Amino acid sequence: MNLRTASETLSFIRELEEKAALFYEKLAERFPEKREEFLIFAKENRKTNKQIQMAYQSVITDAIEGCYAFNLEADDYAFDTDLPDTAKLSDAAAKALAIEGKILACYALGAEQSGSLLADVPRNFKIVMRKRNDRLEKLKSFTSS
Repeated sequence: MNLRTASETLSFIRELEEKAALFYEKLAERFPEKREEFLIFAKENRKTNKQIQMAYQSVITDAIEGCYAFNLEADDYAFDTDLPDTAKLSDAAAKALAIEGKILACYALGAEQSGSLLADVPRNFKIVMRKRNDRLEKLKSFTSS
């Protein structure tokens, strides 16, 4: 599915963030030794959703929504959150890194495409991307566990 309008693109990004949050909550249950870290990630995903939604609502108008600020292919950013029952923490962390890569790629292209039309939205996309660096480093450290 091709995403073109700000509304459909941001709805899709919210779905990615929520799906990732649920994944991290499952990991928190499955790996009690990293429970707090995974719950923090889930909370951050939901906080990001609110941040992006607020940025969108503060700048959007019918005139802007009528035009097409994005050209994203949703399938390029789809991910699954299934893990085998035998998965170790390192496997879960590798899966999480792949998920984060998809989400960050979506933010990066979205910020690039919408920069001239929706200033606050791409600015917030870039903020999210910078904040995720700490998460990526932590997940990388889990892959060696």
